[in-house]
Amino acid sequence: MVQPSTTDLPQPQRGRSLLDLSFTILSASILDLKGLFRLEQACFQLDAWPLLDLVAVLTFPDVVRLKATMAGRMVGFIAGDPRPSDQMAWIATLAVLPEYRQQGVGKALLESCEKGLNFDRIRLCVRPSNLPALELYRKSGYQQVDQWSNYYNDHGDALVMEKWLK
Repeated sequence: MVQPSTTDLPQPQRGRSLLDLSFTILSASILDLKGLFRLEQACFQLDAWPLLDLVAVLTFPDVVRLKATMAGRMVGFIAGDPRPSDQMAWIATLAVLPEYRQQGVGKALLESCEKGLNFDRIRLCVRPSNLPALELYRKSGYQQVDQWSNYYNDHGDALVMEKWLK
């Protein structure tokens, strides 16, 4: 498989929310560290990535990192991690600020990241209790393939979900 480059990433995409506010999906960079830190704290609290992990996801080569913005504010983020040795990619994180959920932001981020990853098989982990995320993933074609015990910081389990694009 060919690794995605920045030229393979989707072009900026505009979407419409239910509140009739437009959002834009763009590539994220280290300049987005402050916004990503705030987003992680608001969305994941207990499981928010530490600062060093955020720097890594914003700088490691080949990671597909996209942000959704509304009025210049980061309202969502996704990172996709290509794993050519496994012939698949992983969605490392997907977060949307609570007040912007259920407006198509997460779906648009997920679809854009999948295109940018350029792999036939993509996996992700999600809490079984995160029903809105589970619904998004199922509607997007992901199916549960495993369950990992004690995955999260509070020892909560994770469902491993997978999607075949072709």
